[in-house]
Amino acid sequence: MDAMVNSAAGENSAGSPAVRVLLVDDEALMRTGLRLMIDGAHGIAVVGEAADGAAALEQVRSLAPDVVLMDIRMPRMTGLEALRALQEEGDETRVVMLTAFDTDDFLLEALRAGAVSFLLKDSPPEEVVQAVLDAAAERPRFSPEVLSRLVRLASADSGGGSDGGAVSGAADGRADGVTPEPAPADAPTPAGITEREWEVARLVARGLPNQEIGETLFMSVATVKTHLGRLYHKLQVTNRVQLAIRVLELGG
Repeated sequence: MDAMVNSAAGENSAGSPAVRVLLVDDEALMRTGLRLMIDGAHGIAVVGEAADGAAALEQVRSLAPDVVLMDIRMPRMTGLEALRALQEEGDETRVVMLTAFDTDDFLLEALRAGAVSFLLKDSPPEEVVQAVLDAAAERPRFSPEVLSRLVRLASADSGGGSDGGAVSGAADGRADGVTPEPAPADAPTPAGITEREWEVARLVARGLPNQEIGETLFMSVATVKTHLGRLYHKLQVTNRVQLAIRVLELGG
């Protein structure tokens, strides 16, 4: 079955609009499990399901969900291909990728293509619910295991080895189990980036939250956020994890 629509969208108990979610996975059992985890939790409403990327594109166009929970590997059209298609169309739906540890080759590609977050398929219900809520609020969230693997992949991809840095597990948090290593002090500042902005960027890549970045560089949190906004624009990224990976790619 390519798609199945549920009209459960509505409002939460406080009268606020529900977070509308589309579930995309080629395994019906996985979709059922996800629905049981999140439908009705904290104002979340599952409005549809799709069994592959092509069906997901049709559902996004017709249902306009806020968040899509989507598997990376699927027949006919993969989640990565669907994500790229959404980006090309300029669709602003937030995509959370569901992954297993055998999908390393796709992780960085999906992040660069605009995925907001990654979750392991065996993540506990509370983590899945929080990831959906964070995605709707444009806050990235990663399973700690996925985050560690992303860091290693990004470091290896940039030639930095397996211990090149660490990135935040949430919008301003630090990932458990990941030990950041400082980047070389003489790493050059990329063209178009000020030295101060580059200092902020390198500390983000080491996993420091805004408060600690401000304390390290003797600036306010508001100033840190200003530098981050400029970095996002200049480096064409949309969140801290993408920024950290760009820093690693640029040798920082």
